[in-house]
Amino acid sequence: MLLSERMLNALNEQVKIEAESSQIYLAVASWLETQPGLEGYTEFFYKQSDEERHHMLKFIHYINDRDGHAIIPALVMPQNNYSQVIDVFRDFLKNELEVSQSINDLVELALNEKDYLTFKFLQWYLDEQLEEEKMAKTILEKLELVGNDRGGVYQLDKDIVSLRKKVSETKEESGAE
Repeated sequence: MLLSERMLNALNEQVKIEAESSQIYLAVASWLETQPGLEGYTEFFYKQSDEERHHMLKFIHYINDRDGHAIIPALVMPQNNYSQVIDVFRDFLKNELEVSQSINDLVELALNEKDYLTFKFLQWYLDEQLEEEKMAKTILEKLELVGNDRGGVYQLDKDIVSLRKKVSETKEESGAE
């Protein structure tokens, strides 16, 4: 079954969104790497960037497998400087909420077009976005609790790697990855 032109365009737009997310998180990781003592946050965002690229590749393969043509988009340069770590996580949550909305829009389009193969394909992304939003919100809440306390920011930097591992283990146990 071929993708409709409307679905193909929407899926290609999602390729761009996933690529932009990967670039955003790569830029964040690069900035964090230049900040002293933030190795955990840095590792977190390098891995987050890789994960978003993986999401993009899944869309590319799906489009091409459905006899479409995945278009690799040009990207704008993402923000590459922040005043403080909490700003990074505010943007992280905001971006994940936008990605979730885009996935929801794709699900709605798939249902409206009775494209049940695409609907099924998108179920994994719905679960993924639930986890991404929860993780972003949890970390942001913790950063809001510690405020400007540098010791708290430092401690959370150490804890963030284990938080990411817990989320990854949960995904593996549920077969989501």
